[in-house]
Amino acid sequence: MTTFELDPGQLFIGGQWREAADGARTEVVDPSRGAVVTTVAEAGAADVDAAVRAAREAFDGGAWSGLSGRERGRILHRVAELIRENADELARLESLDVGKPISLCHAVDVTNAANDYEHFAALAYSLDGAIRDTPMNALAYTKREPIGVVAAITPFNFPLILAGSKIGPALAAGNTVVHKPADETPLSALYMARLLKEAGVPDGVVNVVTGTGPVAGEALLRHRGVDKVAFTGSTAIGRHVASTAGEALKPVTMELGGNAAHIVFEDADLEKAVGAIIKAFVFNTGQFCMGGPRLLVARPVHSTLLGILSEAVPGVPVGDPRNPETVVGPMAGEKHLKKVEEYVDIARKEGGRIVCGGERLDLDGGYYYKPTVIADLSNDSRVVQEEIFGPVLTVQPFDTEDEAVELANSTPYGLASGIQTQNLARAHRIADRLQAGIVWINDWAMLDPAVPFGGVKDSGFGREYGPEALTAYTKVKSVVVSLD
Repeated sequence: MTTFELDPGQLFIGGQWREAADGARTEVVDPSRGAVVTTVAEAGAADVDAAVRAAREAFDGGAWSGLSGRERGRILHRVAELIRENADELARLESLDVGKPISLCHAVDVTNAANDYEHFAALAYSLDGAIRDTPMNALAYTKREPIGVVAAITPFNFPLILAGSKIGPALAAGNTVVHKPADETPLSALYMARLLKEAGVPDGVVNVVTGTGPVAGEALLRHRGVDKVAFTGSTAIGRHVASTAGEALKPVTMELGGNAAHIVFEDADLEKAVGAIIKAFVFNTGQFCMGGPRLLVARPVHSTLLGILSEAVPGVPVGDPRNPETVVGPMAGEKHLKKVEEYVDIARKEGGRIVCGGERLDLDGGYYYKPTVIADLSNDSRVVQEEIFGPVLTVQPFDTEDEAVELANSTPYGLASGIQTQNLARAHRIADRLQAGIVWINDWAMLDPAVPFGGVKDSGFGREYGPEALTAYTKVKSVVVSLD
């Protein structure tokens, strides 16, 4: 097992650990107690430049791109093995950093991170081109080549998984990477740098720069040595990322905000549906871009379902993330907690009825908020239309399929959606009409590296996971050989 000391957390550049050029450091807070647990290096522009230069040297020198896909795949398989061997430490760090329950970190974060690298290791074996039939007296074929240096900028809510969803395909395709994790949650990124090196990833191929978005993130985004940007985060910041990258004509993939609708028809199995509904809005304390914070219910079962939720939701275990029985932990930071409080206050002012929850939970000085269900809001309410990113569920009735689809598609977002029905024809019919990158039927958050996901509208563009992800990390070259 790889050992890891929380202090000091340093930058990982060119295969070496180093302090920031100006010696700056930033605090890492345990959200379950609101207490500082360690500090890590805070990268500046000079550090980002050093990381990009290291990645460029490794790419141009063929340290990674010069390996065959099979060789890269073998190393990525070893990364997956090391993640599983170090599962306890990774889960501990992720729980400490983000505040999510330790059981969730084991079952979801660590498991999926290992699966990510394993999946892209297999795809590295099969990265190929095609022969094209033409009327010319020539042999025409295409080949896929790596793009170059990839800037991977990841958010606070799923640090381990969302880093793997970018670093995995980037490496499978032969690119090098500079990873900038979220300001608040850098610990698993630093630990993974150690595992990648131990697995045999050459020096300079993956670099990690911790620090703030306005400084380190901006320097990375604007660096001329970066060939592609892969970003997950808020829609507001995503607009800036896309605009800035566009100025330099850099390709971008973006997985942004979400505000998914979960539609329950009158023929749904309510007992099963309730479990999916609760999971959809409390999973990761609601800090899930593909969560389901908007519940649309057929009017004949609306009152019944509200009654069931009013009894079931308060029983969801909220508390210390280190307790294996905990389902909902704290928000990842104080600013996220305050944002949820502000939206619930807005709901009250707009005439919303708090069915349950609606207040913070005073526990150990942590950033806890009770899972909250709100009814009687109009569809134009800010609480319905905007992304809250917390354990808050709004419930709205509908009368027809057309109205359900109209309500579901009424927000600017389009990342995920869900349908609860026992009518197979209806399920397919509604799925075709929903403006979302992924549609779940009779469950929620069914995710696997083989299944691509991504958004439409304000939820971004491009796809992560699946073989589709590799297209975002490669460029196509055509070769035409005269046979005259």
